Amino acid sequence: MPGDPNCPHCHGVGYLRADVPPGDPRFGRLEPCVCRMAEISHQVHQRLFALSRLSELSHLRFETFQPQGRGGLSPLQAQSLSAALNQAQQFAQRLEGWLLLMGGYGCGKTHLAAAIANFAVEHGVPTLFLTVPDLLDQLRFAYEAEDTTFEERFEEIRNATLLILDDFGTQNATPWAQEKLFQILNYRYINRLPTVITTNLSLDEIEARIRSRLQDPELVTRVIIRAPDYRRPTSDMGHPELSSLDLHADQTFETFTLREEEELDAEARRSLKQALETCQKFARHPQGWLVLTGDYGCGKTHLAAAIANDQARFGDPPLFVMVPDLLDHLRATFSPSSTVTFDRRFEEIRTAPLLILDDLGTQSMTPWVREKLAQLFNYRYDARLPTVITIAADALAELDMRIRSRLLDERLVTTLFISAPPYHARKTTQRKKKKSP
Repeated sequence: MPGDPNCPHCHGVGYLRADVPPGDPRFGRLEPCVCRMAEISHQVHQRLFALSRLSELSHLRFETFQPQGRGGLSPLQAQSLSAALNQAQQFAQRLEGWLLLMGGYGCGKTHLAAAIANFAVEHGVPTLFLTVPDLLDQLRFAYEAEDTTFEERFEEIRNATLLILDDFGTQNATPWAQEKLFQILNYRYINRLPTVITTNLSLDEIEARIRSRLQDPELVTRVIIRAPDYRRPTSDMGHPELSSLDLHADQTFETFTLREEEELDAEARRSLKQALETCQKFARHPQGWLVLTGDYGCGKTHLAAAIANDQARFGDPPLFVMVPDLLDHLRATFSPSSTVTFDRRFEEIRTAPLLILDDLGTQSMTPWVREKLAQLFNYRYDARLPTVITIAADALAELDMRIRSRLLDERLVTTLFISAPPYHARKTTQRKKKKSP
C-alpha cells in the first residue's frame, strides 16, 4: 500500500530500506515509513479487537463493577474487592508492568480484566483480550488459515501493546501449549510489555518457568481477590452445606472455662489462659494462621468453635469443618448425583475468607488425601488467608512434610500448646473422688 506522496522520507513509496550495517538482523529488510505508522497502528488496533472477545464484554467496565458484591459481604471480602478495583484502575491508567489477578470462580477477576481492556481500547491502545484456551485455538487455526501464517499470528499476539489473558490454567496443558504460552510470556517479560493475567490457580500449580516470571515483584503486581462467587445467592456465602458449626453453637468464649475448680498445675492453667486470650484477639482481627494443639479433650475444638461463633455473630460466618468431614464433602462430588463439581467445591474451601479445620491428623492418609490437603494448605499459605487448625500433639509428627513445613513457619503461624489434661477425663475423675467414702 503506497504512503503519503508528499512524504520527504519515502516520497510516496510507503517503505524504506533499513539503514543498518551488514550483519544486523534488519539488513536488507523493508520497513514501513513513518507516514504509514498511524494507518498501520489503526489496522493492528482493529485486527486485535476482532480477535478479542471484547464485543461480548463491553458492559464490563469499572463503572459497573460492584466492590460491595451483591450484599452480605464480610468486611474482609469488601476490602479485597475495593483494593482489586483500585489496583486495576491504576494499571489501566499507567499500562506498565504486569497485573496478576488471582481468586476463586466468579469473584470479579474477568470483570476487572475486561474493564482494563475496554478502558485501553477507548483510549486508542491496541489491545488483545483472550481466554487462554481461545488464544491457543487462534494459534492452531493459523496453521490452516489462508489470510495469515502461524508466524504472523504468533508475532501479533506476543507483540500486542496490551495483552490480557483470562482464565489462565483452564487450557489443556499439552507440551505444545505449555511451550507456546511460555514463549509468549517470556517474550513479554523480557521486553516489559504490559500484560494482565487472571487465574484460579495458586502459584504452586503454575508451570515452573512461568511461575518464576510471575513471582518477579519488580514487574508483577499480584492481587488476590478474597470474595465469593458474584453469581451465587448470598445465602450460600457462609457455606452452610459444608460447615458443622451448628453442632458447636454452645461453644463460645463466654462458655469456655479456665477450670478454676480443678487442681491444675501452674503451667496448665497458664496455657489455658494464654490460649483463650490469643483466640479472642484472633477473632477480633483474623490474620495469619493459628494452630491449637494438645491432648484430646483439652479445649482446642471449643476455642476454635468460639472463634467461628464470634465471627458469625458479626455477619462473617467462616467455614468450620472437621478435616475427615471436609474430605467426605470432596469425595461426594464424584457421585453422579452431585449437584456441584469437585473443582467448584475445592475452590470454595481453599478460598474461604476464614477456614477453621478441626481435628487435622485424624483422617486416613491415602495418597489422594495427602495431595488434596497439601494443595489446600499451599494455596492458603501463598495467599496468606486466615486459618485456624486444631490438631492433637501426637499427630503433628505424622503430617505430610509439605504441610508440616507450613505449620512451622513462625512468620505466619502462631502455635498454642494447651498443656491442660483432657477436660472430660478430669471431670470423671473428680466425680469418682467425690463418691469415694
